[in-house]
Amino acid sequence: MSTALQADIARELGINQQWPAGSEAREVARRTAFIQQVLQDSGCKTLVLGISGGVDSLTAGRLCQLAVEQLREQGHDARFIAVRLPYRTQADERDAQASLDFIGPDLITTSNIAEGVDGLMAAISIEGLQPTPEQVDFAKGNVKARARMVAQYAIANFTNGLVVGTDHAAEALMGFFTKFGDGACDLAPLSGLTKSQVRLLADALGAPAHLVHKAPTADLEELQPGKLDEVAYGCSYAEIDAYLMGEEVVPATRALIEDAYRRTAHKRALPCVPDAA
Repeated sequence: MSTALQADIARELGINQQWPAGSEAREVARRTAFIQQVLQDSGCKTLVLGISGGVDSLTAGRLCQLAVEQLREQGHDARFIAVRLPYRTQADERDAQASLDFIGPDLITTSNIAEGVDGLMAAISIEGLQPTPEQVDFAKGNVKARARMVAQYAIANFTNGLVVGTDHAAEALMGFFTKFGDGACDLAPLSGLTKSQVRLLADALGAPAHLVHKAPTADLEELQPGKLDEVAYGCSYAEIDAYLMGEEVVPATRALIEDAYRRTAHKRALPCVPDAA
C-alpha cells in the first residue's frame, strides 16, 4: 500500500501512476510537442545535448531530433546538436557512437573536457587542507559533470540554443545528479518518467536493444570506474520505479529511498534566500 509520503513524492515528481499499456506513442508525441513549444517560445534555433551512450541521452536525443525535423517541415529554422563530452577516452565509446547513429543528429561535435578539468583541479589549493584520495575523486567527478554542462552552454551561446537535460523521476527521487552539472538545463523532456518508462519510450522509438537495456553508470569516479548506478543507490531501478508507481516495497528499501530523497532535497530546490522583510 502506498504511504502518504510516497504519494506526495510521486506527485511532486510528476509521476503518472495510471500509465496505460501501449501509451508510448502518445508520450513520444506529447514530449516531442513539448520540446517544440519550448524552443519556439524561447526564440532560439537549436537544441544542444550531451550524448553519453546511455539510454537517457539516447531517448532525449532522438526526441530532440524528431522535434526539429517536424519544425523544419513546418517551415521553422531548427536543428539539433549532439555533443560528445569525453574525459580523455571513454570506455563505452562504442555505445556512444551507436547512440549517435540511432539518433541521427543534424550536427555532432566533440569537446574533450580533460584539459579543463585537470587544470581546474590542479589550481585548487586550500591552506592546511589535505583531502583524501576519496574526497579528491568525488570532487573531481562533480567537476567533470559541471565542465560538461559549461561546454554545452558555450555551444548553445554560439548557436542561439537551449541546453537539454536528461533528468527523469528515478534520478530526481534519489538526487542522483550533480547540482549545476547534469542537473542544469533549459528543458528536461524526460521529467516525470520512471527508468522503465524511459526504456519503454526508447524501445518505441526503435533504439537498439543493447542500448535500451544497458546497465546505467554515471562513470564519474576514477577509483571505481564504471560504478553502476544501482550499486551507488543500494537498491535497484525496479525498486525505485515501484516506489514511484505507488507499489509496495520492502521497509528497508523504502527507508533507503526516502532517506536519499530527504538528503538531496537541496538539489531539487532553488537557492535559499532570506524571507521578505
